[in-house]
Amino acid sequence: MGKLLTFSLLVAALAVLLGERIINLRRIALASRELVQNHLPNCVPIKGLVYGSEDITILPNGRALISTGLKDPMLPSFSDGPGKIFSIDLEDPRIKPVELRIARNFDVDSFNPHGISTFIDQSDDTIYLFVVNHPEGRSQVEIFKFIEEDNTLEHVKTITHELLYSVNDIVAVGVESFYATNDHYFLQEPLRSLEPLLGLAWCSLVFHGPGDVRVVSEGYGSANGINASPDQRHVYAMDIVGHSVRVLERQEDNSLISMKVSVDVGSLCDNIEVEPRTGDLWLGCHPNGWKLFNHDPQDPAGSEVIRIQNILSEQPLVSQVYADDGSVLIGSSVAAPYGGKLLIGSVFHKALCCDLSQEI
Repeated sequence: MGKLLTFSLLVAALAVLLGERIINLRRIALASRELVQNHLPNCVPIKGLVYGSEDITILPNGRALISTGLKDPMLPSFSDGPGKIFSIDLEDPRIKPVELRIARNFDVDSFNPHGISTFIDQSDDTIYLFVVNHPEGRSQVEIFKFIEEDNTLEHVKTITHELLYSVNDIVAVGVESFYATNDHYFLQEPLRSLEPLLGLAWCSLVFHGPGDVRVVSEGYGSANGINASPDQRHVYAMDIVGHSVRVLERQEDNSLISMKVSVDVGSLCDNIEVEPRTGDLWLGCHPNGWKLFNHDPQDPAGSEVIRIQNILSEQPLVSQVYADDGSVLIGSSVAAPYGGKLLIGSVFHKALCCDLSQEI
């Protein structure tokens, strides 16, 4: 009788703990957040981008590079083909995406692009595109040369490392140097899916350079988007589970020192883009992540764009620039401004080009 009572109490305690964890997970995923429409003027879908535009980065001359067709086992995907990289010349009013041809010996059929970043070698103006790639579920980083004249990517190198085990995003700081985020600790299901429920904060940022690979920041529930300030003195990393951006100071040896605990954004923000002139951060966000992971076409996940101004000050200004309930755009993952326009991408839906002139 005593053993039975003990077992019953243990089961009851576990049930209470599990219930608390589920409630916490729903809070983390913003399951009950109500979204008010806040549209920008003249938002139009970008023709040809129909299988997501998970990450977007814009070169100084207005050439946008876009990763599409991401296949993630935890999220919907509607493309049967491999992922692709597109380019858009934002100086051209037609806003016409062009698929980049990948030259040389590269396995295009297994290409599954995720986060992207560019680095321009000032010695010869070569443009390098860094792409997080998940062929058959693995995590690796591809480095390409972008030949702008003929819309071609020349594969330079594939980088793998045991510390780059679950890479989400990347920011390039050299020809072969970058910081990367690990968005999960466990690689296999079901533990991968249970990480938020278990309350783990085991994810990290990794620096990779020639002969130097190491963890430079830890304690993230899920480290997602990452980028750097225009002078590359600071690194910004998104902890999507914590609804916050961490600000880190880059040292001469490429280590990172936390400047402040975080900047709260109140949403599940994904990728980070930095406006070169102002240093403002632009975040593509998921205002209701619960709907995103439990995709229901009759009740779609919404989209949100958040801007952070003066992030290095004592009181950064966090403001909502765009919001939609999913009727126009489902699951926004990135927002990239250029020349009075804003490109808003999504994980598996379409992409928008909006007029931003009234907001800046």
